[in-house]
Amino acid sequence: MFFSLLPNIEYAEKPIGYPFSESDFVIAKNFFRRFKIRDDGFSYAVYFTKYAITDTDRPDSIAQRAYGDPFFDWVILLTNNMVNVNYDWPLNNSEIEKTLSNEYDDPYTEIHHYETIKIGQFAAGLRVDEAFYNAQHKVNENGVISLKNGSEICGPVTVAEHFFRENDKKREIYLLKPRYFESFVDQFRKANRYKKSSNYISQKLKKTG
Repeated sequence: MFFSLLPNIEYAEKPIGYPFSESDFVIAKNFFRRFKIRDDGFSYAVYFTKYAITDTDRPDSIAQRAYGDPFFDWVILLTNNMVNVNYDWPLNNSEIEKTLSNEYDDPYTEIHHYETIKIGQFAAGLRVDEAFYNAQHKVNENGVISLKNGSEICGPVTVAEHFFRENDKKREIYLLKPRYFESFVDQFRKANRYKKSSNYISQKLKKTG
């Protein structure tokens, strides 16, 4: 479905040997054209609903439930600006465990970084290094200055904890509401039509310069 809506491009494929005067033309999909949702698009809650991806969800299964057709999975990906589904889609728990065991010796004890807690002038969640954790710092609590150890201001975050956190961030996506679905597909179709230019052949085909 998605590929049928992408336009084609015609480019010259030069032969390896002589003669070099002749060119063979090859037609391929123009993957360089990208349709991106505006960065402020999600501020308009009227168009989208939030959705939390579960371990059993896939783009096609969500598209089936939301739009009645699994082949509109590309709408799910495009409206969430997902480029590589293998990276942008959240892993399930078993996939996470497998990845951690393959890439790290001891992900549940290995420290990924340190994070501050809310205390004095320090906000919660600031990433700091081991040197900060091991040092002492002046803390201003309601006008009272005291000296505190880094371990009182921040705590360690393990590799596994960090990995699970980042994966959970990917679970929250936006689903285009069904009543705007056909309009979106139509806009995507129109956006992938070529306008007349020196390289124009048809609305679905142009040649390279």
